[in-house]
Amino acid sequence: MSKEQYTKEALDAAKKAKSACNKIRSLSGNQKNAVLKLVAELLIKNESEIISENFKDMESGKKKGLSSALLDRLLLDSKRIQSISQSVIEISNLQDPVGEVVRGVILPNGLELLTKRVPIGVVMTIFESRPNVIIDIASLSFKSGNACILRGGSEAFHSNLILTRIFHEALESFGIDTGCVVFVENTEREAMIPYFQLDSLIDIIVPRGGEALIQFVTQNSKIPVVKHDKGVTNLYVDISADPDIVLPIILNSKKQRPGVCNALENLILHKDYPHFNRLLGDLSNEGIDLLLDEPALRVIPNGKPVSLIDYDTEFLDLRLSIKTVNSIDDAIGFIQNHSSGHTECILSEDASSIRLFQSSLDSAAIFVNCSTRFHDGGEFGLGAEVGISTGKLHVRGPMGLTHLTTTTTYVSGKGQVRG
Repeated sequence: MSKEQYTKEALDAAKKAKSACNKIRSLSGNQKNAVLKLVAELLIKNESEIISENFKDMESGKKKGLSSALLDRLLLDSKRIQSISQSVIEISNLQDPVGEVVRGVILPNGLELLTKRVPIGVVMTIFESRPNVIIDIASLSFKSGNACILRGGSEAFHSNLILTRIFHEALESFGIDTGCVVFVENTEREAMIPYFQLDSLIDIIVPRGGEALIQFVTQNSKIPVVKHDKGVTNLYVDISADPDIVLPIILNSKKQRPGVCNALENLILHKDYPHFNRLLGDLSNEGIDLLLDEPALRVIPNGKPVSLIDYDTEFLDLRLSIKTVNSIDDAIGFIQNHSSGHTECILSEDASSIRLFQSSLDSAAIFVNCSTRFHDGGEFGLGAEVGISTGKLHVRGPMGLTHLTTTTTYVSGKGQVRG
């Protein structure tokens, strides 16, 4: 396609979303919830068709040589479809943020000010691999009164398309403009650039994926970007850590789903942790591919050495970088140098160490004595998430319903004029 065709395609999609956005702003909470409940039902009803379309993507992904982690992200089986459906139900049960009063005041001059939450408008999300994102973001956007433009990767094309059609079917059943969920079928990277210039039609862009994607969007966009960057997640085992919880937490953080952004990538061990040697052996026996620094190599002499770049890498597989430190201050310094601002965790029974860890680090979430896998919109009670923001404006961490709203202040007077 030519540059002009890309531009026309983007303009048509954005206009479609903007028009639908203006129509759905006034929908009641009950109307929106009814649509979402139908979406949840249709997901279950069309399970076999979803799995069939997903199979096409899985087979294509295997031929392209996608890693096991990426294939895991891509997979839609019965259990995951049930989970997606349940997530939509949970979103429908959440309180509608639209119309929530965040400030009400009467000024000395008698003016009444009422500040309420309102939809942001048109939200564009660019994502890779995980097709459940289609339903999660469409549901969150619709519930919060926004239209969304969804652009997934080519590896999940058939899955994304069938999930979009299911959401459209629910909208059509209630006579609602399907333009409030626009799916971009063109998967060429160049086709995205014209969208980034449409700041009069698209209000916010949310890229979630690899570092290259984030940089591509931020470098080309005139529209405000909420970055959902890579997760170089760090976990520090303090000298006082309870050995009964250390191994289960590390295994859950790393092995449950290694291909997600809240999975553990860097394990930091105090050199005097009493079970240092045994822990490394247990992790190796669990099939984790350890990348070892010099002290750890003395425990496993035939192990793989870690490189400096490994500490900055989001592997999304069973590789785990090991760093040995002399103190909690060294652990904090290491994290400050290598963190992506996503998730940090400390395993410790020392209250002063925990306080120091929490107060010294600046990330979206800081965990104490629990798995990093809890850094998730669903686990945080948000139903689902647009993504996990590693930036600081206007949301940090899981981006849920409330974060898809802005505010309008309604001012009522009785003839007042300003002197």
